[in-house]
Amino acid sequence: MALYNDKVMDHFMNPHNVGEIENADGKGVYGSPVCGDMMQVTISVDDKDVITDAKFKTFGCGSAIASSSMATDMIKGMTVEEALEVSNQKIVDELGGLPAIKIHCSVLAEHAIKNAIYDYAQKNGKEYAGLEGYDPNEERDHHDDCESCEG
Repeated sequence: MALYNDKVMDHFMNPHNVGEIENADGKGVYGSPVCGDMMQVTISVDDKDVITDAKFKTFGCGSAIASSSMATDMIKGMTVEEALEVSNQKIVDELGGLPAIKIHCSVLAEHAIKNAIYDYAQKNGKEYAGLEGYDPNEERDHHDDCESCEG
């Protein structure tokens, strides 16, 4: 257990924001069936473009669950534009670090959030600078960061 600090362990053992928002304004799914980590993020957004709620469902290891928990905590209360600036490195920093072999878990959280915001933007005819040129169906290099993947 020495691989994980107390903050990571707390978010793994007592994750925040678990579940799914009914009638969510945006829903994003991201993951890899190859390594087994899958993440879903749902968001509620008010008329001022502020994320008022965020929930997640994650199928994956403790680092994936901790990353999802921290990421959803981070984006609550942010504007959509601010949430688009949440990078995997910011998630890792807020967690106080992850082992190198588990950094890909924070990448999953970053992309799931971005996909949820993309869904929200598409449903509402909105455009955001942080989504410029973004394609949620584009193949990502998730496996480059995932030493447990075969792909």
